[in-house]
Amino acid sequence: MIQAIQLILALSFLVLIHELGHFTFAKIFHVRVEKFYLFFNPKRSLFRAKKFDGKWHFKFLAPNDDEEWEKHPENTEWGIGWLPFGGYCAIAGMVDETHSTEDLASEPQDWEFRSKPAWQRLLIILGGILVNFIGAIVIFILLIWNYGTNTLPLHNIESGLYYSEILQAEGFEQHDKILSINGEEPEVLNDVVQAIIIEGKRDVVVLRGEDTVALTMSEDIGTRYLAIQNDFDKREREKKRADANYQKQRYVLISEWVPFVVDSVLPDHAAYYGGLQKGDSIVSVAGVETPCFVQATEELQRHPCDSVQIGFYRAGEYQTAAVFIGDQGKLGVFTRVPNFEIDHIDYSFWQAIPAGIEYGWSILAMYVKQFRLVFTKEGAQSLGGFGAIGSMFPSSWSWYTFWHMTAFLSIILAFMNFLPIPALDGGYILFLLVEMITRRKPSDKFLEKANEVGFWLLLALLVFANLNDILKLFF
Repeated sequence: MIQAIQLILALSFLVLIHELGHFTFAKIFHVRVEKFYLFFNPKRSLFRAKKFDGKWHFKFLAPNDDEEWEKHPENTEWGIGWLPFGGYCAIAGMVDETHSTEDLASEPQDWEFRSKPAWQRLLIILGGILVNFIGAIVIFILLIWNYGTNTLPLHNIESGLYYSEILQAEGFEQHDKILSINGEEPEVLNDVVQAIIIEGKRDVVVLRGEDTVALTMSEDIGTRYLAIQNDFDKREREKKRADANYQKQRYVLISEWVPFVVDSVLPDHAAYYGGLQKGDSIVSVAGVETPCFVQATEELQRHPCDSVQIGFYRAGEYQTAAVFIGDQGKLGVFTRVPNFEIDHIDYSFWQAIPAGIEYGWSILAMYVKQFRLVFTKEGAQSLGGFGAIGSMFPSSWSWYTFWHMTAFLSIILAFMNFLPIPALDGGYILFLLVEMITRRKPSDKFLEKANEVGFWLLLALLVFANLNDILKLFF
């Protein structure tokens, strides 16, 4: 429920500021905005408001048709629809989802979109994209100003890194320290994932003990990672269906190398009944060596509702204990957090501005580079709709996480709307640029047909993404 609330609030906020971007530029250039709605309102609306005859008029749960209100087209009607998907800003004289060519049969008027110069129409269309991106930057600036930043530099991880099987197949060995990728030194773990998986960089240099080793990544490592991630998620969904209380695990591609040292034992849990104690260092599970925390947790997940042999060191002495693992595949312990040196930086408001701008641009660049994977079979399988987006929010409320996710989604919305697909802002931008170059304006009929094609393409994509979510619930 908390995830759903966060999703609805975030998307409502993003749609609102996006349409306000179009609205603001329309008003700057004296173009009428007939309606401004959050959510769609077929036949009737939850709420309607309009100012005329010197005062505001309000209606609740009312049909959209109202002859008295229609006598005042110069004033914007504000409202909230009942269908909670997106929203719209109905701009006079513009062929879009709210107007057809039949609505534009009369001669163009000065206050219509179609009567304005191409550069003004371009800015009106760009308004939504600009506000989404600028809004994300503002949120990042405020978050950095209020919370500062915490980073764990790779050079501060003295124990080296843990590598999953897919990376071990590429030549990595446990404890390797990454020195460079394509000649550049990565600063944090996220830089490594972005460079190898998202950007497809192939030349990696690692420090192995005292030796420097050069590795070459496979060209298809990105798609193979997506395939493994999809299979892992499928198994997790199966566990969730079998046990509604099961807590989903995440696939770990790469992580800090952290030993599994018990800090405290939870009463009435597996470790408690198995005799494990604070300070025990777990090194094997069911006969499999697991000196790293990630390895141990992954091996435990393979033995739900089973009795397994746990090997550990206590005061320097190797011991074993038979432990019955419950259906969650967990021991029931808190682990000792290694004393990594975290770089925390506090920012003044003026320092946060360039930091927020740089962070926002880096998020956009990462998403653009990642977009290429969508056109692969594995990428298409990983596409998700509202359910997948909602799952990105935490199940407990955090203002920092909520606003960070909202800003992240705002950047995605800006990028997606910039794509040159009819019915999206990017489609209008493409046609306007062609008009500005050729000095020939596309006909309203052409724009209407192009929007129809774009609408059905977007609807198909929306159905496909949300169908993926539905199928993942049952298969």
